Amino acid sequence: MPTPAPSMAIGLEDRLLAFAVSLLVGGVALHAATHVVADTRDYAHAVLTALLGALAWAVLEWVPLLGGVLAAIAWVAVVKWRYRLGWIRSGAVGITAWAAAVVVLAALELVGIGSVSALGVPGA
Repeated sequence: MPTPAPSMAIGLEDRLLAFAVSLLVGGVALHAATHVVADTRDYAHAVLTALLGALAWAVLEWVPLLGGVLAAIAWVAVVKWRYRLGWIRSGAVGITAWAAAVVVLAALELVGIGSVSALGVPGA
């Protein structure tokens, strides 16, 4: 089996690094949001919640006509399940996580890191 060309390996490494940083940013936003809205758990819990929320969003976003609505409900349901909150507080976590992600991404942009997102935080 031939070894991949160096440029392919660098591209994969770059994508994996961007994925990891984006997931960590999403985790920071969720961690900050749950600290404000609810009794928070550790950062690792927030990162796993961000990953599960991103998976739920990715699966349902592609549904014709109602995909965005179904994806948003599923994302809030993941937060509700992981943090044992009600629907309203879980929705508040979502809004607060989005705001925290915007702040973190703006700060990263100011220091020259603008190629990441906040994986696990819809709209960020």
